[in-house]
Amino acid sequence: MKNIRNFCIIAHIDHGKSTLADRLLDFTGSISDREKQDQLLDNMDLERERGITIKSHAIQMQYEHNGETYTLNLIDTPGHVDFSYEVSRSIAACEGALLVVDAAQSIQAQTISNLYLALENDLEIIPVLNKVDLPSANPEEVTDDIVDLLGCEAEEVVPASAKTGLGIEDILTAIIERVPAPEGEPNGTLQALVFDSVYNPFRGVETYFRVLNGSIKKGQKIKFMATGKDYFADEIGTLKLKQEPKKEIHAGDVGYLITGIKDAREVKVGDTITLSEAPATSAIEGFEDVKPMVFAGIYPVDTEDYEELRSSMEKLQLNDASLVFVPESSAALGFGFRCGFLGMLHMEIIQERLEREFNMTVITTVPNVSYHAFTKKDPDDIVIVNNPSDLPDPSSLDRVEEPFIKASIITKSDFVGNVMSLCIDKRGTITNQTYLTTERVELTFDMPLAEIVFDFYDRLKTVSKGYASFDYSPLGLRTSKLVRVDILLNAQPVDALSALVHFDNAHTIGKKMCEKLKELIPRQQFDIPIQAAIGSKIISRETIKALRKDVTAKCYGGDISRKRKLLEKQKKGKKRMRQVGNVEIPQQAFMAVLKLND
Repeated sequence: MKNIRNFCIIAHIDHGKSTLADRLLDFTGSISDREKQDQLLDNMDLERERGITIKSHAIQMQYEHNGETYTLNLIDTPGHVDFSYEVSRSIAACEGALLVVDAAQSIQAQTISNLYLALENDLEIIPVLNKVDLPSANPEEVTDDIVDLLGCEAEEVVPASAKTGLGIEDILTAIIERVPAPEGEPNGTLQALVFDSVYNPFRGVETYFRVLNGSIKKGQKIKFMATGKDYFADEIGTLKLKQEPKKEIHAGDVGYLITGIKDAREVKVGDTITLSEAPATSAIEGFEDVKPMVFAGIYPVDTEDYEELRSSMEKLQLNDASLVFVPESSAALGFGFRCGFLGMLHMEIIQERLEREFNMTVITTVPNVSYHAFTKKDPDDIVIVNNPSDLPDPSSLDRVEEPFIKASIITKSDFVGNVMSLCIDKRGTITNQTYLTTERVELTFDMPLAEIVFDFYDRLKTVSKGYASFDYSPLGLRTSKLVRVDILLNAQPVDALSALVHFDNAHTIGKKMCEKLKELIPRQQFDIPIQAAIGSKIISRETIKALRKDVTAKCYGGDISRKRKLLEKQKKGKKRMRQVGNVEIPQQAFMAVLKLND
C-alpha cells in the first residue's frame, strides 16, 4: 500500500486538466504512440465536440521513482459547475488533488469551489501553474494569488505546461512525495466504495470502486450493502487504458468489477461492496445525496416509446448519478418523466446523450425549479411544487417560497457595472464586493435560483466578454410573489408551456411568449388565438390568422349580398372548425420559451 497514490485533477473549466492528464499518461509510458490522441480520457463524442469533460475518468499508471515502482491512480474530473457532483465523487476516492490554475486566466470561481470540496475531504493539495508558456501568462502574479488562496509557500507551486510537457516530472515527484499513501486494513473485512458505474450492453453493469479495507478476489461472493443483494465477482481488474483483469485487488487500490448485473437499478453510486460470508458491520460514508437545481419534463415523441425511454434513463443514471427522475403525465404530451438536473448545460447534455447513445428523440418542457406553496386553509402544510400545474388555486394560496442561491462571480474590474445590472435585472441583491487584485473583483449576490436557470450564464459571458466566472451554493427558501402564467391555444390550456414567474415580470413574459408562439406555430384552416393568462385573467393575446380560400373568386358582378352570403358561409365553417380543431405544437415552440431574451 505504501507505493500507491490516488489523486484527482481539479480546476475551473478550460484550465487544461485533460491535456495535463494526457501528458502524465505519456510521461509514465501508460499509452503507446499508436494510442496517443488529444483529450485521451474524454471518450464521449460530445466531450470532444464541445471540448469539455462531462464524466470523471479513472486510469492507472506505473511510475519508477528512486528505484521503486509506484502505482498512481488518476481520476480526471469535469470543470463545469453543472458537473460538480462528478468532482465530489472523485474526491471521495482520493487522498490528494492537483489544483490546476491557468497562468493566463488566474483563479476563477470554480477553482475555489472545487478547492473547498477537496479541503472538506482533507485532501493534500498540490498547486500546479499551467500554461506558463503562453505569451499572455503572468506566472509571478498568479503564483501570488495561489499562495494567498492556499496559504502555502511559493516554492510549493509547480510551474508546468501541459501542452509542451514542461514540469511534468516535477508534478509526478510532488505526487509521490506529498500525497499520502492510502490508509486501511489490508487484512480486515472488505469495504469498497462504489464511485462510478457504466452500462455495457454485452457484459451488464461495470462498477468502479476503491477498496478501503480488506481485498477482493475473483470469483468471491460479494454483497452490495444498499440493496442487500449478493453476486459473484465474475471479473475484477484495474483501469488501464483498457481494462486489465486481475486475480485480486488490495486495500488502497482502485478497480472495476463485473458481476453480470443487467438491471441498472441494482447498482447505486456511493454504495459499499463487502463479502457475503463475512460482511462489514457498517457501510462507508458515501457522498451526500445530489440536490437537483432545475426540473423539466422529458417526454418521448411517440407515447409507445415510454418503456424504452425509461430503460434508457436508468442506464444513463448509472453513468450519471446526478440525474433524478420520476414518472409524470401531461395532458398535451402523454406519459413521460419529471427530471431533476444540476443546471441547464447538464439538461442539454442529457438530452443529447439520450439521442446519441439510445436513439431516443425526446421533447423537453420548460425547465423550472422546485417551490414550496402554503394554502390559507392550513398555513403550515407544505405543498411541494415541481411542476407549475401543481400550484394550488390562487384564491386559496397563502404564500409561495422559492429557493435562493448565493452567487459568487469573479470578473475583471471593467465589467463590474454590467454584471451588477444583469444581476439586479434578475432580482439579485448584492451582499459583498471584494477586490482580489486591482484588476479582479469578486461579487456576491443573493438571487432566486429560477432567474439563473434560463439564460443567465450565457448573458453573463456576453456582458463580461467571456471574463466572468460563476459559481453558486443554495441558501434556502424565501417568500416571493409568484404567479402561474398559463398559455391557452384555441382556448385550451397547454400545461407543458405553463411557467411560474415573479408577479412583476408576468406581463412581459406573457406578452413575449405569445409573440414567440405566433411566429412558430404553423397557420391552420381557422383562426388560432394564443392567450397568456394568470388564473382567469387574460394578460396578453395574439391571433394566428387562418389560411383562407378565396371563396368569392367565382363571384364577379352582381349584387354585393351574393359575396357577403359566401363569406358568411365560410365564416360559419371556420367557426365550426375552430371548435373541433386541434393545434399541433412543434418542438421548437417548447425550446423557444427558454430563449425569450434573444
